[in-house]
Amino acid sequence: MILEGTVLRGREFQPIEGRVVVEDGQIAAIEEADVPGDDIILPAFVNAHTHLGDSIAKEAGGDLTLEELVAPPDGLKHRLLRAASHEELVTGIRRSLQYMEETGTGACMEFREGGVEGVEIIEEASDRIDMETVVLGRESIAAMEQSDGFGASGAKDGDFTTERNATGRAEKLFGIHAGEVDSGDINPAMDLDPDFLVHMVHAEDLHFQRLADNELPVVVCPRSNIVTDVGQPPVRELLDRTTVALGTDNVMTNSPSMFREMAFTAKLFDVTATEVLRMATVNGAEIAGLDCGLVAEGREARLLVLDGDSDNLTGAQDIVRAVVRRAGIGDVSHVLAPDGS
Repeated sequence: MILEGTVLRGREFQPIEGRVVVEDGQIAAIEEADVPGDDIILPAFVNAHTHLGDSIAKEAGGDLTLEELVAPPDGLKHRLLRAASHEELVTGIRRSLQYMEETGTGACMEFREGGVEGVEIIEEASDRIDMETVVLGRESIAAMEQSDGFGASGAKDGDFTTERNATGRAEKLFGIHAGEVDSGDINPAMDLDPDFLVHMVHAEDLHFQRLADNELPVVVCPRSNIVTDVGQPPVRELLDRTTVALGTDNVMTNSPSMFREMAFTAKLFDVTATEVLRMATVNGAEIAGLDCGLVAEGREARLLVLDGDSDNLTGAQDIVRAVVRRAGIGDVSHVLAPDGS
């Protein structure tokens, strides 16, 4: 397969005119050349933090606090999940996965409630979906063993030492929420030596130093933090010290659109468009242990093709800035999976 247009190449997303040659699911070559057409070729997005189960409860909860909404075991989300049927959960998750594909996402990392049954539900929902879904089970070691790792709710919700040790022995991913409401659970979360942290809204100088010393990645979810009124993550300070990726968090409170997450982040924080696009692609891929996220030779060919001549993008003077700050579902021409679909 050959894709032609403006290629956003490498970690700097350098725009070049040319073509991307895909062979056997990998990027075999990137060639500079005069080519026809206005397509923009870039990595498909990696949504580094999702909770897809609550796709059944979009905009539920109104003005409830974060704890009232999602705190286990009896937050509104968990009550609604327990009340939903198997079929409702599968259908809701599948439709969110389909929407994510339509909006340019090639992979996501899911914190999956419901123990082993929850893992089985997302496995069923993602059947015949071309997205790569990295599933981190919750609530039991058995769920971790059946999935790609363990996604802990937070150090305030219990001692996850046993789960962390089991996940380490299994050589799987361990992620944990930290610093979402206040700073009190950040050090205990870091003490578990996780593979990554989620949120870090209330990180302080000590935590920044620990992040840098341990090269500990962070996933931020700025739109979610606004909705739940917990504050905003110190994105600039985090980027200056470690790898930072973007996630959309709960479908209950936000659409799982990386276009929306990028535009919000780019306009609210002291970050460049290139940094935001890294947060939405390669940074999340590398935290999740995936080989996508870049248009580079040898990388897995999970690619997004945008119509650069759409009414929205035509006339863009800075392609990367336009992709990050204004592109949307109406500009998507194709999302390419490694199997060529």
